[in-house]
Amino acid sequence: MSGIIGKKIGMTSVYSADGHNVACTVIEAGPCVVTQVKEVETDGYKSVQLAYDERKPKNTTKALTGHFSKAKTTPKKKVVEFRNFREEFNHLVELGKDIKVGEVFAEGEFLDAIGTSKGKGFQGVVKRHNFGGVGQATHGQHNRLRAPGAIGACSYPARVFKGMKMAGRMGGRRVKVLNLKVMKVIPEKNLLLLSGSIPGSKNSYVVLEK
Repeated sequence: MSGIIGKKIGMTSVYSADGHNVACTVIEAGPCVVTQVKEVETDGYKSVQLAYDERKPKNTTKALTGHFSKAKTTPKKKVVEFRNFREEFNHLVELGKDIKVGEVFAEGEFLDAIGTSKGKGFQGVVKRHNFGGVGQATHGQHNRLRAPGAIGACSYPARVFKGMKMAGRMGGRRVKVLNLKVMKVIPEKNLLLLSGSIPGSKNSYVVLEK
């Protein structure tokens, strides 16, 4: 797995080569700094650690400040490890080196996007699990329209099974969307246009994987 870290800017639409209007997400991807190169001998596995987005030094712990100073770079907000980065981009891997979006992705490629979905707070079963509610809402009942119904038998098993779909907090989770097409790369502005939508709010961090 190789890739880059980015930030969701918003959505737009572009025309494809065959004249279709395609909804796209605009991502500001990189430049990312190589902050650590892990080896089998020292760490037990091989990977490359990338960091993105400036962070104020006064809000950075001394441990992290020391970690970033080894790579001769300023503190960063988002740090992600890529396991198989060197299989394809070994020539780019050097401590403290900037990795730009044009070096990793090209137009027409497909990638996976990982983001944190928008938090929706505490939601009921109709919104959270697509329950239907009570069928004929006009007859026979007056106060159970969006209720979950029975959640288990009384005498046996006399408990609620684990994993029962109930009301609870919804959203705010790590979500991965597969096979998004790169519609356009604008390397001078570090922008990437991906077909379709990506989880998360505007200005949220996104990890793009090949």
